[in-house]
Amino acid sequence: MSALDVIGMSAGYGTQPVVENINLTVESGTVTALFGANGAGKSTTLKAISGAIGVLAGSVAINGSATTAPLYQRARNGLSYVTEERSVFKGLTVEENLRVGGVDIPTVLALFPELEKRLRIKAGLISGGEQQMLSLGRAMVRGPNLILADELSLGLAPLVVTRLFKALRTAASETGLGVLLVEQHVRKALDYVDHVYVMRRGRVELDLPIAKAKNRIEDIENAYLSA
Repeated sequence: MSALDVIGMSAGYGTQPVVENINLTVESGTVTALFGANGAGKSTTLKAISGAIGVLAGSVAINGSATTAPLYQRARNGLSYVTEERSVFKGLTVEENLRVGGVDIPTVLALFPELEKRLRIKAGLISGGEQQMLSLGRAMVRGPNLILADELSLGLAPLVVTRLFKALRTAASETGLGVLLVEQHVRKALDYVDHVYVMRRGRVELDLPIAKAKNRIEDIENAYLSA
């Protein structure tokens, strides 16, 4: 079963498309990477899939059901969207962030034990990696069918990035979660994904299963030379 099917989608801001004719699929239980240079349209694609912005053409189906619902409603129906801004309440403690999210705190701590000693510290005072663990932990333990993750690794140390990627990989394999991961660290991400799409100038240029993607790393990285 597909966690996500995007067919012929065009989207943008107002009536001007930023991305056009996007076709991609995320199977349940898999991690799919969306690569491309800054300005290629990756974040716009995620925003359209999430319902944060409108779709100008084409369709988005989540768990087999086409939807035009806004973000909050898609979230209620099993979508989690982790943005690059690290979605935490910086004035609240880590524990309060988890309580506001209505999640099971021991489950989050089992995923990211690093947070246990930070429970009573304000989220704005913990490291960027810990903030991202908090954001991702809140998203994962709500039991979503689909996670959209935008630039999890931005500004983080390699060891922290590995922890985040491993957590998503394990969740996908063990729970059937579908993950669409927007990422710029191509070589590291390829160790954790099942399928790769590469965007350039608002369109999908490459559509590759992981075995073929690993043989075309240079082609993928060349897409970063221009948006």
